[in-house]
Amino acid sequence: MTTRSGADRGLHPGEATGEVVVLDAPLSFWGGFDPRSGLVIDGHHPQHGANLTETILVMPSGRGSSSSSSVLAEAIRLGTAPAAILLGEVDPIVVLGALVARELYGTRIPVAALMPETYRSLTSGETATVRVSEGTVEIADDFRLTPPSDQIVANGKEDDGLRRQ
Repeated sequence: MTTRSGADRGLHPGEATGEVVVLDAPLSFWGGFDPRSGLVIDGHHPQHGANLTETILVMPSGRGSSSSSSVLAEAIRLGTAPAAILLGEVDPIVVLGALVARELYGTRIPVAALMPETYRSLTSGETATVRVSEGTVEIADDFRLTPPSDQIVANGKEDDGLRRQ
């Protein structure tokens, strides 16, 4: 497991694990994201149609209206929001959405602003665990071998059904 942390800035506490989705452009939750489905609906966004539900969302910043915070809070309530949001720069509107969801619904998603080197090191498709607490950020890559038989072999354990003749 590789852990990245350092000068990254935790903005809202929480812990989450999910598939990393790196957006190529900022996203407005107001008008660019459907809180009912978790899909990017902005027809001009490079990741139009991407499902962000339960992902580790990595994006340069939010974009647009202050109403984005209410859309994000609603997605958190509905269970269609990203599991965590990692930003290239601080975005108070995104943080506000996470804060509102915590206060109204008791649901917490981590939000952080990353240093450029950390931001660039994240790749779509990898699985990561994000922990944000007291202003600190920890990001760990979780590499899992599949199918389960590969995991057994990798751990040095053999099963009678896996032994080669």
